[in-house]
Amino acid sequence: MTKNTTQNGSLHKIGAVSSLSGVPTPTLRVWELRYETFEPQKTESKHRLYTDDDVLKATILKRLTEQGHAISNIAKLSTTALNNLLQQQQETNQRKASADLKGQTVSIAVIGLPLAAKIESKKFTFSFNNQVIRITDIFSTLQQALEAKFQKNPQILLIHTNSLHAGVQVDIHRLAQINNALQIIVLYNYGQEPIIESMKHCGMIVRREPISDSDLADLINSVLLINNESSPWNLTTGMLIPPRKYDDIELMRVASISTDVLCECPKHVSEIITQLASFEQYSHECLNNSTEDAHLHAYLSSVSGSARALFESALEMVAKHEGIQLKDISKK
Repeated sequence: MTKNTTQNGSLHKIGAVSSLSGVPTPTLRVWELRYETFEPQKTESKHRLYTDDDVLKATILKRLTEQGHAISNIAKLSTTALNNLLQQQQETNQRKASADLKGQTVSIAVIGLPLAAKIESKKFTFSFNNQVIRITDIFSTLQQALEAKFQKNPQILLIHTNSLHAGVQVDIHRLAQINNALQIIVLYNYGQEPIIESMKHCGMIVRREPISDSDLADLINSVLLINNESSPWNLTTGMLIPPRKYDDIELMRVASISTDVLCECPKHVSEIITQLASFEQYSHECLNNSTEDAHLHAYLSSVSGSARALFESALEMVAKHEGIQLKDISKK
């Protein structure tokens, strides 16, 4: 679909823009000729070539016009201004929905044109387990995201990349560190197996395209807390499953500590956390490796992760009662 590339990214024919953005080709031509929405480059044979930013602009324009904005009023706005307008629209919609939803908002930044088109389509809805998902930023490429200032630090980074290699892995880690992202979901077309396994080992969800809307929803669901509102513990912040706080070595150390009272709670709670973490990792790997029974494994991953986080809170209560110091690996 791509005709050429420049220093700023790929150049696309109008058919590719239509396919990626979901805007029909005749509509793109009308927007360009009547409203001067785009200023495509032209080849010697007079073929129009559009940039990645044009594709992203068309994607956002489609969503805004579907929500009632007149194309004549927004056609000449920059992509940044359009994205800001879309965020305002989302906030308005979510305020209307908040009366029926008890969960807190989970923020997601989207990187990659195919994902942007998918996320902004009307058929893809972000409402999972009474939790509202808000798209805070959309970027065409990983490089663009690294150079940009995010409107808000996202809790989830949702990334699409055509090729997954060592350089991309470094960029993803850097982006996550800069923005303090709690969870990372990476979709790729082609990738190097050692890199993929390394990213999975770091706790990322990594899946090969193509992936359906329902499977993508399952991936997002797998990192959200289940039935969080009924929890007696303080786990409501962010509505995401927190990463592991205590590794197996620390849990073994705590389990071996003898206390002054006849209580083996530190040992029992530590062992439960170890078992839950193992099953959480197993479910996570099943979700990563296959689309079969993805919904089931997403649910199991969420349940086991939620339970593990609950028991980590319980361990902290026990440790405080027994005067045991814990080494929190999540703060390293």
